[in-house]
Amino acid sequence: MNVARHNGAAPVFLLAPSRSFTSLICAILGQHPQLYGLPELNLFMAGTMKDFWRGGDSDGSRKSIYWPMMRHGLLRAVAQLYAGEQSIDSIAMAYRWIRARADKTTREVYRELAARLHPLRPVEKSPGYTRKPLYLKRLLDTFPDARFIHLLRHPRGQAESLFKLHTGKMMLLLLNSIDYSGRIPELDPQVFWYESNRLIMAFLERVPPDNWIRVRGEDFITDLDGSLGQLCGWLGLSCTPADLAAMKHPERSPFACVGPATARLGNDINFLLDARIRPTRVSRYSLDGPLPWRSDGQGFHPRVIELAAEVGYE
Repeated sequence: MNVARHNGAAPVFLLAPSRSFTSLICAILGQHPQLYGLPELNLFMAGTMKDFWRGGDSDGSRKSIYWPMMRHGLLRAVAQLYAGEQSIDSIAMAYRWIRARADKTTREVYRELAARLHPLRPVEKSPGYTRKPLYLKRLLDTFPDARFIHLLRHPRGQAESLFKLHTGKMMLLLLNSIDYSGRIPELDPQVFWYESNRLIMAFLERVPPDNWIRVRGEDFITDLDGSLGQLCGWLGLSCTPADLAAMKHPERSPFACVGPATARLGNDINFLLDARIRPTRVSRYSLDGPLPWRSDGQGFHPRVIELAAEVGYE
């Protein structure tokens, strides 16, 4: 774990697949007086604002049936940053703001938002960025000095969290998180966990070692003060008792609640309904044993076990 200190106004990006504590930890960091926690912008999932708005790629393909909702984060951010509130009227303004930039690149628009926030440093987590190397390349090309937090969750814990979601199975299906190795294909979140984290790790090989850090979400939650102190030191931020106290109230973020009717999301719905830090005992999962979601009783694939062990899980 690299703990070199940094200064400046470089944005901070949390890189992790869905259900990896990203919503909570992004909001916690975003409450630091020198940072600004954003909702999921998803901007780098498109090259131009025209493509972003229509949810398409340059080859004409469509991104997701959920794409209209994946625009909510940007709408809410623009409304808050330019109108100082999130209401039906300010979201309507945000629609016009975005459409007026249809010919701009997402890179230009993200830089415009970052300039609006200066001297605060943006903190963002859009799990969609971890789906394709192209999305991460756009991010690094836009902000070569960005700081990256590779956030991890035990593959068994992440899988259980996914299956608790009302849309969890549909999400896995859309992400093609399916194991085809057996006689009958199995919907299996370990495929998603492995592919997402391998993609992140491959991307980080292109990033200067001092510009990224790896954090296990379970460790962060169980030692909050120690984890916050370490991250503040790495980012070159102050870490006074007042700073720590502020970060312990993620619910004070303007994005830590359900938005107006025309842009309700922008983050995980469970987080939006209750963004407080709740005392919890994090389960200690094992990489051994059968997986309850598999009909064949199989356990984790050897390559998943190897990668999980590499990042400190047992």
